[in-house]
Amino acid sequence: MYSDDDVYEDEYSYGHTGDPNLDKEYERMELSIPDQVKKFLGYFQEMIRERNIYELNTLYETSFPKLTEQYFKTCPWPEAEEIVPYVKDDPIFIFLYKELCFRHLYSRDVGGPTVEQRMKAYYNYCEIFNYILSAETPVSLELPNQWLWEIIDEFIFQFQAFSQFRANLQKKTEEEMQYLKKNPKVWNVHSVLNVLHSLVDKSNINKQLEVYNNLGSPDAVAGEFGRHSLYKMLGYFSLVGLLRLHSLLGDYYQAIKVLENIELNKKSLYSRVPGCQITTYYYVGFAYMMMRRYADAIRTFSDVLLYVQRTKQMFQTKSYQNDLINKLTEKMYTLLSICLVLHPQRIDESLQLTLREKQYSDRMNKMQRGEIEEFESCFTTSCPKFLSPIPPTFDVLNADPEAHKEPQRLQLRVFMEEVSQQRMCPTIRSYLKLYTTMPLDKMAGFMNMSPDVFRNHL
Repeated sequence: MYSDDDVYEDEYSYGHTGDPNLDKEYERMELSIPDQVKKFLGYFQEMIRERNIYELNTLYETSFPKLTEQYFKTCPWPEAEEIVPYVKDDPIFIFLYKELCFRHLYSRDVGGPTVEQRMKAYYNYCEIFNYILSAETPVSLELPNQWLWEIIDEFIFQFQAFSQFRANLQKKTEEEMQYLKKNPKVWNVHSVLNVLHSLVDKSNINKQLEVYNNLGSPDAVAGEFGRHSLYKMLGYFSLVGLLRLHSLLGDYYQAIKVLENIELNKKSLYSRVPGCQITTYYYVGFAYMMMRRYADAIRTFSDVLLYVQRTKQMFQTKSYQNDLINKLTEKMYTLLSICLVLHPQRIDESLQLTLREKQYSDRMNKMQRGEIEEFESCFTTSCPKFLSPIPPTFDVLNADPEAHKEPQRLQLRVFMEEVSQQRMCPTIRSYLKLYTTMPLDKMAGFMNMSPDVFRNHL
């Protein structure tokens, strides 16, 4: 039985020569992997082979982060080639191990991975998804739901990070530019969409959800692959991935449409991964807001923020997913503030108390006074990082050094156009509360506008 409570004196640390190439060679050739890590990797592989979900969950959520903190806090995990002597010949384990390593690399490096590392991460995802999707019968692999969700979540995050990295041409070296030119299909939006749709189709998840919502048996329509937990959950998480991806591209109608068979407020097996649940509500609420469906957005944000309040003890421990959840929670309170300014209505008292805190009440007061800068600030800090589906033209450097921010600017302009149309609504409401009846011409006079313009505002 593996235990990560053993204490080892040897650290996976090393001296540096100052020469990056020599350091890398030294790390690879001279350093031994700590015994505890070797033991962990062997047991980890064994549990994956045995499909022991309970033990895998502990290894994935507790042991791996603990070893990372102990040995690899400031350096990457060993390369896949370095661990080969300590594990059995098993390609899928190596692919899964590399996925964890690349994820750690993205979270550790402040400047982000190199262009080569980003591309290697993409090809590793291709190996994992090809293994799962190209099989004629369901593969013999079971992973915890949390891990499956984070595979999909990280896949889209790395696509998003690469798109932003590629679009920012101002800081690229000539070598990086040539590398990007030669690999136009790496992290291409069509390939990412293809993976997500393929997982949805393979699992028959839409048919399963439709039958489930009608109180039927999903297994009756699941098919050979859909009855397998791996395919079923990857299919479901891919729907949420498509919601997120379409939102990042600014296609809010399609973002909502991909979830047409998911009932958000219905408790089920599919809603047991908090990170997935909260990500779903954030992007659904944001899409509703951008579609001017403010009442739906307020209901969506309120439901998930009440859920977070009830379960907040779950998100106190330090972890990658909990940090993400806490950031999304902050963003959703800000988005809820925006929606309530544009569409005032009663909400749950506990949420109202939170919004009365200084950090939110000051911003709401400024927006209610019609301060455009505050609307822009709130939107910018709480919106997703939008992407362009079209890669940049590498042969011509855009004169605008901020060109990579154009998708963000476009969505901000769309939002601010709506705000400008709604600016007079709070003032109009205040007059309507004062008078039960009043001629339209007289009210227009109070507002210093013509009757026709005032009628349009109403």
